[in-house]
Amino acid sequence: MLPNPEVSDSMHGDLSAHLHTDECNRLIQALQKCHIENPYGKFFGKCNEQNALMDRCLAQEREDNRRKNREKTQDKRKKMQEALQAKKAEGNVR
Repeated sequence: MLPNPEVSDSMHGDLSAHLHTDECNRLIQALQKCHIENPYGKFFGKCNEQNALMDRCLAQEREDNRRKNREKTQDKRKKMQEALQAKKAEGNVR
């Protein structure tokens, strides 16, 4: 039985399935399975490969989210500037 993915792992952020892509969720499950199958080997590097793959996937997700948020913020800022310029052109704003 796999551990509850809703519970945060101490080395990683929240590993809840709804927060991650299908690819990362598969890697999270593979690491959790490795930890179950190797209760002592996990302390000696038995699951390092699965952990490294999951870490790379989670890092890529964070970078993608940062990029999307940055684009969203830039779009919002541009719309606000355009609205302000339109108000200035109408003479409603000093």
